[in-house]
Amino acid sequence: MKLLDVGSIYKGFEYPKEFLKIVHLGLTDFDFWYLMDYEQAVWRIKGLQERYPDRKLVPFARRGDNDDIVCFDIDRGGRVQKIHDFASAGWEQRKDYESFWDWFREAIDEMIEEGECDEI
Repeated sequence: MKLLDVGSIYKGFEYPKEFLKIVHLGLTDFDFWYLMDYEQAVWRIKGLQERYPDRKLVPFARRGDNDDIVCFDIDRGGRVQKIHDFASAGWEQRKDYESFWDWFREAIDEMIEEGECDEI
């Protein structure tokens, strides 16, 4: 999976090693959530800069059934933010996670909980 070179947009940014491990393992689709590929990330980061110019967000995953995305927040030490994209500025924030793993656990838990009701 090709990743966006965010360091060219936000100097010094590096993806957290936890995120890179998930990408390396090919874990990209968690039923409701999936990691954004290069083209999706380029489109989203440009849009985020226009919609929320006071924030420095690096999108990496989106939910398939609504406009929620998750981003690394450069101004908050790389914490992960759940954003309801396309909401008016000031109303976009949904949840703040201390780390990538905190968001990842929640995404996996959602997949498990909802999957118990699904038939394959």
